[in-house]
Amino acid sequence: MTYIITEPCIDQKDKSCVDVCPVDCIHETDRMLVIDPEECIDCGACEPECPVEAIFPEDAVPVKWEGFVKINYAYAEGTDAVNALVAERVDANPPEHLS
Repeated sequence: MTYIITEPCIDQKDKSCVDVCPVDCIHETDRMLVIDPEECIDCGACEPECPVEAIFPEDAVPVKWEGFVKINYAYAEGTDAVNALVAERVDANPPEHLS
């Protein structure tokens, strides 16, 4: 299991989670941070540090944000892949905190 960063991070990108990650698996993209599931050691240190409560264990991501699992996993394809998926998501379903 890995941790997943979800919608509340879009255009927030508070890096408190980055500071506590012991393996540097949290990466910045254009509009949000993502966790590389290949690098994540499932320690959970990031979750309580997120001030916008955007980080969840993969098996506990709220249904409305399940699409963010794919977005975090897309990091393996590069930041352009993540950026494209985030843009599609925002265009189709604008985040509540950006309204």
